[in-house]
Amino acid sequence: MTKHMDQISQATEYGRHALVIVDGASWHNEKTIEDIENVSILKLPPYSPELNPIEQVWQWMRQNELANRCFKNYDDIVEQVSRAWNSFRSSTERVNTMCTREWATLIT
Repeated sequence: MTKHMDQISQATEYGRHALVIVDGASWHNEKTIEDIENVSILKLPPYSPELNPIEQVWQWMRQNELANRCFKNYDDIVEQVSRAWNSFRSSTERVNTMCTREWATLIT
């Protein structure tokens, strides 16, 4: 996570500040940005999956692509999840509808 935050820091234009919105995972903590001055973390409230777009993506993938399946082995799991992801992202409209939040707009 620290490496990821460092990458965000490096990709952030000089004079700008990045805000990373995270859920309550234990590795999403302030330690990951201790030495980074142009990145801040904003934690989502607990039990608020509706605020985190990826939760809707996981739900769609389970309901439409991965539910009630048996997998042969690890490679089959990776293959089927990759197929499900590609199916999800094949519709730009679906991605925009499920992943866009009016309250999360980029100010340029």
